[in-house]
Amino acid sequence: MKKFTNLIWVFLLIFGSVHAQQEKGIIGTNNWLYGWTEFKPNLERYGEPTQIITGNITTDTKLSKRDIYLLIGNVFVTNKATLTIEPGTVILGDYKSNASLTIAKGAKIIADGLETDPIVFTSNSSLKRSGDWGGIIILGDAPTNKFGNGSVASYYSNLNKTDYVNTNYGGDNVQNDAGILKYVRIEFAGKRLKGGGNFNGILLACVGKKTVLENIMVSYSAGNSLEVIGGEVFLSKIVSYRSNSNDFKFNYGTQSSLINSLAVRSPYISNSSGARCMQIVSYDKEEEVDFTKPETNVVAKNITLINQSENLNSDIEKGLVKESVYVAKNTNLEMNKSVISGFNPAVIFEEKIIVNQESLKKIVFTDMYFNNCNGNIFVENNSNNEDLENWYGNSAFFNVYSKSYNSETFIDLNNESRPDFRLRINKIIATNDLDPDLRMD
Repeated sequence: MKKFTNLIWVFLLIFGSVHAQQEKGIIGTNNWLYGWTEFKPNLERYGEPTQIITGNITTDTKLSKRDIYLLIGNVFVTNKATLTIEPGTVILGDYKSNASLTIAKGAKIIADGLETDPIVFTSNSSLKRSGDWGGIIILGDAPTNKFGNGSVASYYSNLNKTDYVNTNYGGDNVQNDAGILKYVRIEFAGKRLKGGGNFNGILLACVGKKTVLENIMVSYSAGNSLEVIGGEVFLSKIVSYRSNSNDFKFNYGTQSSLINSLAVRSPYISNSSGARCMQIVSYDKEEEVDFTKPETNVVAKNITLINQSENLNSDIEKGLVKESVYVAKNTNLEMNKSVISGFNPAVIFEEKIIVNQESLKKIVFTDMYFNNCNGNIFVENNSNNEDLENWYGNSAFFNVYSKSYNSETFIDLNNESRPDFRLRINKIIATNDLDPDLRMD
């Protein structure tokens, strides 16, 4: 054990400049959620649609704020066309036709909303629910770790033969530019697929680093709020709210950064099969990937991950609360200055990961705030986490452990019109007592 502990100090030479008092969780001098987010989207009414979008968009097209659009069926933007959406525009996804919007490889979407005038994709159902419509899929030609390129054809029902080519993704263009998603809300997406599984709120497949992705809120998605396959993306101020499935999933060799972002889970609507705030994997099937290509690599900084239980002990006993972060073999995660509050436990490593210096150098947690979790970091199906606690619990990592109500931990998370999920910095008290003392929120 002494040898294992001593390895920490060698490793920390790389990270020794981190200071324990730096601000954790989502940051900003002001509450950046205010003005463009909506935490009660089922109460919003946008009126009847005045325009219909169906079939393929093959030429540059602009959607204007003065109209309300109804998206019907599988809509593809193809032929290197650009779909431009004005700030304040509302697009309704038709629940009867499993509506979805796909930006094919080579095409672009410019959805550049404003803080005071966000672009909204939502359901056209009078009683809005998770999975009412499909979602948004953006396909690029950046790299993936798969053999060859990939396809999302399985997502669509009644797909025209001519559209199969529009479902392909992948290439070698790290600089891929698929456009802009900024100040955009996506609500009640994640339609169930015939073959099992769900659409995602947003699926980014081999999207490159020139694509702008910031100030995006995905709420009440039946599938993953945001899934990233391959590519290289920088994601900033992303909000996932009450997803049934994972909030953020990274897969197939993506090189992603997730910065200053928020996931809020409810145990009463989450998928019981093991949905998490963050899932970091390199493949679904090992035989699909080329191990000479880069593994999935995620940098997550100033992230806030919250479980909103009314009674955490009771919800854990009922099996409603899972881990917040899942890290699989053959991946890299660097998580820094982030908050994980109210999970069971905070982090799980896939059981195939061997706990040694080599693997722990690839999975980094520094300057973290672990609050009110039923345990902190474990290997899957192994209740003995002494080595992991010795490693990540060492004071040189500046990780903090606390047991507080969510209402005491965050500035104003119960404000229905203007919630503030920033951390109350003056409430942070470091402790060496890692035994759970779970409390009701």
